Amino acid sequence: MKAMILKEQRTLLTLAEVPDPIPAPEQLLIRVHSCAVCRTDLHVIDGELPSPKLPLIPGHEIIGTVLAKGSAVDRFAPGDRVGVPWLGWTCGTCPWCLSGRENLCDSARYTGYQIDGGYAEMTVADARFCFPIAGSYLDDEAAPLMCAGLIGYRALRMAGDVERLGLYGFGAAAHIIAQVARHQGRDVYAFTRPGDAAAQRLALDLGASWAGGSDEQAPVLLDAAIIFAPAGALVPTALRAVAKGGTVVCAGIHMSDIPAFPYDILWGERVVRSVANLTRRDGEEFLTLAPTIPVRTHVTTFDLAQANDAIVALRSGTITGAAVLTL
Repeated sequence: MKAMILKEQRTLLTLAEVPDPIPAPEQLLIRVHSCAVCRTDLHVIDGELPSPKLPLIPGHEIIGTVLAKGSAVDRFAPGDRVGVPWLGWTCGTCPWCLSGRENLCDSARYTGYQIDGGYAEMTVADARFCFPIAGSYLDDEAAPLMCAGLIGYRALRMAGDVERLGLYGFGAAAHIIAQVARHQGRDVYAFTRPGDAAAQRLALDLGASWAGGSDEQAPVLLDAAIIFAPAGALVPTALRAVAKGGTVVCAGIHMSDIPAFPYDILWGERVVRSVANLTRRDGEEFLTLAPTIPVRTHVTTFDLAQANDAIVALRSGTITGAAVLTL
């Protein structure tokens, strides 16, 4: 099969012919139809997340069709369409797993990081961590739901039941979660890269009450803010934008260092918290909710061999919505 291979971090991916994967007893063999390109992929490729499996097939927002299943799999059947997320395996026996917080499992393994992912014609995945995908979505439309949507949904839950919500970094995750927040009756305030008129137009088209650069002030104090951009400097910016008692959620798996800031912007029972990975419960809830809204993803598609182009476009901020590899 054809696959895009990361041989060493901080290098370009290489298109190569590799052996077809063989599913283990607990795995599905999946024909990949689409795989979104996530900022976490950039963190793996750029060396900001350490010690990946090498050589590695990146990609963890996978939509495909089951070709075969291992002997221990008791769900799904050949021909079923499934989605594969970032969380690829957990131990199931540690205190985190047993308390419903498998996203914090110290032994967890992740798709496109320790497990080969979806920048390939086929992949294998633990059936327990795969999700059925609603038929109302095309493959390309569904792919960003598998991480941008799932992590965004968890971050939205952590923000609490608030009315005025700020979203910093209006990319793949924010453009999905803005739709969920509006469906729930919240007011959304979108903060983009300064001067990113396209992202600001998209935010307003999706129902945001206001859109501007991250260097601007919203017209009201926020009840909570979610930071999707991996920029630590936005933490004090967001703290200044939220009212007393407000929450700032850092939604990325990697963020640049947070600069020192005065205590008075944290005082007043403001909270800063992170979001780590996802749970299968998050996936089940969000993938049930998304088609009822319905959440619509805005995607720019690339062929598999153009994966490096997609990565460059995402890194430079020229993608509005999400980038998706199609096979």
